Amino acid sequence: MGLLNDSKLVAALSGGVDSAVAAALVQQQGYRVCGVTLWLMRGKGSCCSDGLKDAARVCEQLAIPHHVVDIRSTFEQTIVDFVVEGYRTGVTPLPCSRCNRELKFGLLLEYSRNKLGIEQVATGHYARTGFDATTGRYWLKRAADRTKDQSYFLYELSQEHLRSAVFPLGELTKDQTRALAAQLGLVVAHKPESMDLCLVEAAGSMRNFLEDHIDSRHGAIVDKAGRVLGEHDGTHFYTVGQRRGLGVAAPYPLYVLAVDAARNEVVVGPRDSALSTECIVDRLNWVSMAPPDAPIQAEVQVRYRSLPVVATVFPLGDQARVVFDEEPQFGVAPGQAAVWYSGDLLLGGGIITSAHSGKLA
Repeated sequence: MGLLNDSKLVAALSGGVDSAVAAALVQQQGYRVCGVTLWLMRGKGSCCSDGLKDAARVCEQLAIPHHVVDIRSTFEQTIVDFVVEGYRTGVTPLPCSRCNRELKFGLLLEYSRNKLGIEQVATGHYARTGFDATTGRYWLKRAADRTKDQSYFLYELSQEHLRSAVFPLGELTKDQTRALAAQLGLVVAHKPESMDLCLVEAAGSMRNFLEDHIDSRHGAIVDKAGRVLGEHDGTHFYTVGQRRGLGVAAPYPLYVLAVDAARNEVVVGPRDSALSTECIVDRLNWVSMAPPDAPIQAEVQVRYRSLPVVATVFPLGDQARVVFDEEPQFGVAPGQAAVWYSGDLLLGGGIITSAHSGKLA
């Protein structure tokens, strides 16, 4: 779990089952636990309202103090604006990894140290971490339960973050977590699992969120040759690899190949045209290994739910070129993360800026 020699620990509580069980587990190990909840979303009736109440109930049940940190303004600037700007410019942003780095570990750890004098933070993430004395680095691994593994969203964490991070659920399955919650009699034991981004839950749907934040401009849906096939109601409603909702008749299925916000066009084509042999990645973060001087072979994941595939990662200074060694990948979307592993060990990752078929010059 990565616990330091300190009897005090902050438990990040969202009001859900996972974070509640994580808090209970570290308390059972004899740590003096302090619950902290980040108040993220604005507006009444948002998902955070119930979360705050449930987190308070969990803290009362565990007989631990509970602090609520109001970061609604920071969340708006750091996450909401980031997501809006991404969709507005034609990419598919990844808010969860940014939120983990900037808020759930960055800001929360800062609060824990400066306000509470506590160095470690336990969360309900499904992942594993520890220290390798040989390399002198903290490492990050997939969770034992691969179906719930969240390491993909944690690839942006720094060595300083990992030094203080504790993941009590890393060796558990979701069913085991649920069983523990019931066994411990936690008040949130039977609370349904959240399935969407907090932004989506608050707005009702991603489309609602985008409609609330971005003015729609109708434009053309075109093929690769520029021929107009139909009309879209806003480029921000489309992402690379999308098939549904195009509203274009064709003798074969069409997929989004590119979103050109500058030209206000959505480019579509057959599935084969949405396959990429490589991609360029920036905003690199090397996690369990130091930045390499030479290419490395790894298993690379280009979306949270995609399967990892064998690829070669070529370091290019602040960027990397990722070449898929065995087969082209479908729907490699700018704005998403390419994260590379060696087995369960997360080596590093970065944000996809472009994807290509055929080798770059």
